[in-house]
Amino acid sequence: MTATPLPSYLVQRYRGWKATKFVENKSWFKHLAESGQHPRAMVISCCDSRVHVTAIFGSDTGEFFIHRNIAALVPPFQPDGDHHGTSAAVEYAVTTLKVAHIIVVGHSSCGGVKGCYQMCSGAAPELEKSSSFVGRWMDILRPGYDRIKDMPAQDEQLTALEREAVVVSIENLMSFPFVSAAVANDTLSIHGLWTNIGDGALLQYDAETNKFDPIEP
Repeated sequence: MTATPLPSYLVQRYRGWKATKFVENKSWFKHLAESGQHPRAMVISCCDSRVHVTAIFGSDTGEFFIHRNIAALVPPFQPDGDHHGTSAAVEYAVTTLKVAHIIVVGHSSCGGVKGCYQMCSGAAPELEKSSSFVGRWMDILRPGYDRIKDMPAQDEQLTALEREAVVVSIENLMSFPFVSAAVANDTLSIHGLWTNIGDGALLQYDAETNKFDPIEP
């Protein structure tokens, strides 16, 4: 076995949480344990440690069903019997938890998106290898790269590709039969967001205009 005890700073943080927030909300945690989870929304966000979706929305424990992966990507529906963590999370959220919303959250300065950009532009041959888990995951975003590759400036391309990651994920979500059926039945809505880590701005995707518009604070 290679697992070792937690580092001391995390142990101290746990003890602080248990003595304060848990004690202050003990009845709520007891309710959650006994009644199960009933989140209203699923949030799909990036693994990036700077993206704190629960803080952005001021959510409480039990409010969101959260799935995180590199670049907040959703692959297309592919029932091939293989391992599909993101697809499994989407299936569980929609068919079992019956969430009312799926929210895809992209962000600025995304390392995964930058890696995809470099791979698709020929600057990261290591990501082209079949053994690269990151590269094969970022293949999901190749259609988005094709839509932004002719923009004049690299910075403009990267920001556009970050937002394309959200759009591609929404498009792929709709390839899941149980997702498209729930949307058609008005029991599920899908939302695309992009947040700027540096200034706290939050933009939402408008499918009619194919643009991201700021949500005013």
